[in-house]
Amino acid sequence: GIQFRGLLYPGLMITSEGPRVLEFNCRFGDPETQALLPRMKSDLLPLLEATIDGKIDTCAIEWDMRAAVTVVLASAGYPGKYEAGKSISGLENAAKLEDVQIFHAGTRRAAGELKTAGGRVLAVTALGLTIEDARERVYDAVSRIHFENCQYRRDIALSAVAANIEKLS
Repeated sequence: GIQFRGLLYPGLMITSEGPRVLEFNCRFGDPETQALLPRMKSDLLPLLEATIDGKIDTCAIEWDMRAAVTVVLASAGYPGKYEAGKSISGLENAAKLEDVQIFHAGTRRAAGELKTAGGRVLAVTALGLTIEDARERVYDAVSRIHFENCQYRRDIALSAVAANIEKLS
């Protein structure tokens, strides 16, 4: 065997028969990492260094136990040929919300203005005491961000919220 030290990101799909592995990658997952890192209380750099040194088993990782939900805002046409150069507004308003973080992906500055420059433009993450709370917060933040022909999924975490409601019934 070949020894591996680093990040291993499994691409998974939840099916009616349980989780299925689609792929493995030796990198952080995008946008999955944007939902994980805001919950990590520990400093990431020492963990990466310990991984390189083969000593990750000696590290304690501290987590924020709140739920996190991430929504990706994409340009029209994504995942195919996407539009670019659209002005982005509302980021400051969304970023002011408590427990919300905005991650840039396909953005650029042109003449002092933020513009779209990729298919996946932004990822917005919110933390909450429950998945439902985090979901409400993230969609509140998303509703404040605008660019022409912005598209995003409106069903993120919906099945998890429904499952929690079903458990309580």
